[in-house]
Amino acid sequence: MVTSTESMPEGKDTKGPFYVFEVPVRIWHWIHAIAIIVLCTTGYFIAYPLPSMSGEASDHFLMGNFRLIHFSAAMVFAVGLVVRFYWSLVGNEYARELLIVPLWSRDWWKRVWHEVKFYSFFTRKASKNIGHNPLAQLALWAINVLLSLFMVCTGFALYSQGTGAGSWADIMFGWVFVIEPSSQAVRMWHFLGMWMWVFFIITHIYVVVRTDFASRQNGVSGMIDGYRRFKDDGPMEPQ
Repeated sequence: MVTSTESMPEGKDTKGPFYVFEVPVRIWHWIHAIAIIVLCTTGYFIAYPLPSMSGEASDHFLMGNFRLIHFSAAMVFAVGLVVRFYWSLVGNEYARELLIVPLWSRDWWKRVWHEVKFYSFFTRKASKNIGHNPLAQLALWAINVLLSLFMVCTGFALYSQGTGAGSWADIMFGWVFVIEPSSQAVRMWHFLGMWMWVFFIITHIYVVVRTDFASRQNGVSGMIDGYRRFKDDGPMEPQ
């Protein structure tokens, strides 16, 4: 059995299973997913508050609780992101796929297009990848690195307006308002980022389910026990 630090050379037959997703990566994945769902749900209601409730205002703090949950989930999300970046440096080669994306490789882009055709046009046979396939790697880098950093920076910049000048949030993220002085514009971009998350969640679920049913490798179970399993012994490269 191949361990977490070994990989099968491309173009060779594979049997597996291969230990790909280490425990910290799997824990982060599920905490990250829950945090994003909570952030999107509460963020939507922050942007579109519920109608006023009857009775004394002092008897209700519903929207205040939405904001509290949103801020708490944001803290968990940000800390988890830092831990995941750290594990990309000290974890196995598959953990490093989050940060190391071979955008300079023409062959890699060809494999990305192969995956696009497989998931979108159903015209190609599924390739076999011990780690993430190139399209998944590109999407995860765009969402979990670029978009996540954008959401952290804009989110905590907005949070700094409540904590005040000189607070930790203002010191660390107040520079966002130097780039874009309009608070409303920052809110709009932050809200747009939320919808990008929603789109990614829907697409990600579709891709993982399709992988389980139509691909030559497992999908959901890999992020539960950490092992990549293949349904046949075909070559690694796209056909």
